[in-house]
Amino acid sequence: MQLLDIGTYFTSEQATASMPTIGSILDDDAIRALHAYPTDLARPWIRTNFVASIDGSVTANGKSAGLGTPADARLFGILRELCDAVLVGAGTARAENYGGVSLSDEATARRVEGGLAPIPTIVVVTASGSIDADSRLITDTDVKPVVVTTTAADGSKVAALRSAGATVIEVSGESVSTGDIIATLTDLGFHRILCEGGPGLFGQLVSDGAADELCLTVSPMLVAGEAGRIAHAGDASDTPMQRTHVLGDTDGTLLTRWVRRP
Repeated sequence: MQLLDIGTYFTSEQATASMPTIGSILDDDAIRALHAYPTDLARPWIRTNFVASIDGSVTANGKSAGLGTPADARLFGILRELCDAVLVGAGTARAENYGGVSLSDEATARRVEGGLAPIPTIVVVTASGSIDADSRLITDTDVKPVVVTTTAADGSKVAALRSAGATVIEVSGESVSTGDIIATLTDLGFHRILCEGGPGLFGQLVSDGAADELCLTVSPMLVAGEAGRIAHAGDASDTPMQRTHVLGDTDGTLLTRWVRRP
């Protein structure tokens, strides 16, 4: 696997001598630098990471893992290393059999040196509270998750999650709004957010103007079928984005990063 910088775009203020040049081979430090969060954040910055096929499918054989490539896996690990929290919808957590974030000793040391907690916290959004207290999300983790649910959720499920060690935050009403999510992340002191889907949660964030950034891997596959796209919402929402870079692997994988225009 060899990642090449095939298109990096900076303003004159952003460009530095240490930035890679187009055509250069990138090591992990260069990839971390290209994906650094903005500094001095006053609010949560929500970066979303997805993989899709060339023809726009978000899954292959029912799971996003079916589209994975070595380059995508490499970036996946780096993005998790850089964040305070991984934000995910309950459906995706169940479908992908989520456990807690696992990092190497070296990655953990880099986080601590950079002022972050040793391991990111997973924050799960579920209006119904439908997370199994015996799932890997609860049992296979060094850091118990935060579950954001509603006062309308099943009380027995909420109690079971709390008994299993999860931090459960209940918001009023029957749904978890984007405002609820932002308020929760702010209260917890999480500013560098990595959203890993699913399409419903991402669509909500886009519709509400809360999607700051998208890291989209284009997998060199055609899938066809009836698989969905990376964002679903009741109404279309136009959000102009600015491309910051395109990285290419020798197997055809493209790693793109897009930031919302000011």
